[in-house]
Amino acid sequence: MADWKSGIRRVLYPAYESRMLRRMPTENLPRHVGVMLDGNRRWAKAVGADTAHGHRAGAANIEPLLGWCEEVGIEHVTLWLLSTDNLNRPAAELTPLLGIIEEAVASLADQQRWRLHPVGALDLLPQSTAEKLKAAAESTREVDGILVNIAVGYGGRREIADAVRSLLHEQASKGMTLEELAEVIDVEHIAEHLYTRGQPDPDLVIRTSGEQRLGGFLLWQSTHSEFYFCEAYWPDFRRVDFLRAIRAYAHRERRYGS
Repeated sequence: MADWKSGIRRVLYPAYESRMLRRMPTENLPRHVGVMLDGNRRWAKAVGADTAHGHRAGAANIEPLLGWCEEVGIEHVTLWLLSTDNLNRPAAELTPLLGIIEEAVASLADQQRWRLHPVGALDLLPQSTAEKLKAAAESTREVDGILVNIAVGYGGRREIADAVRSLLHEQASKGMTLEELAEVIDVEHIAEHLYTRGQPDPDLVIRTSGEQRLGGFLLWQSTHSEFYFCEAYWPDFRRVDFLRAIRAYAHRERRYGS
C-alpha cells in the first residue's frame, strides 16, 4: 500500500508543482529568502540512521533549493547551516558536520552558478573550514547568479556585536571619540557593518522541522520579514513545500510592523 501511494505521489506532484508555478503571482515575490535548514538530526533518528547521515541528506537538498529559487527569480538566499551555539556540540558530531559543510560549499562553488558569501564569525571556526569558505567566495566572486549567503558559525547576537565593534573601530580610525559617535549613531550606521551589508533584508524566512521560532537567525535584518514554518524536516523539504511557501508570501499583505 505504501509503495502504491508513493508511486501515485511521484506521478501527481510534478503536475501539481507545474500548475502552482504557472499560477504563481509575478508581481509580489520575495527578492531575498532566508532558510533555516532545521531537522537533520531528527530526520536521521526517524529513519534509524546516525546524525552524520542526516546532515549529508540535508546537504544534498541545498542544490535543489537553489534551483527552485532560480525558477521564481529570487536574487538573494541566506542558508543557515551552523549556529554559534552548535559549535559547542561534541567533537564526535561537530567534526563530521564541518566536513560535510565544507564538501557541500565546495560542490556549490564548483558549479559556478551562484555567488557564495560566507556570513558568520569565521574566527570561531577551525582554520581549515574558514579558509575553504573564503576560497569558495573568491572562486565565485564574478559569477552572475543568485547571491547565496552561507551562514556558518552564525548567531544574530554575535552579528550585531561584531557590527558595533566594526563601527567603533572604523570611527576611531577617523579620530572620532565615543562621545561624538554617541551623538550621531543611528540604525543605518550599524546596518552598514552587518555581515549582509549592501543586501536587501530578507522578505521571507522559512524554517523547516515544525519549530516556530527564529533562534537568533538574522535578528536585525528580519524586522519586517514574513515567516513561513514548515513541518517537514529539512532533508524531506520538497519543491512543492518551497512553492507553497512562496505562494503564501505572495498572498500576504505586508504591514512592515504596523
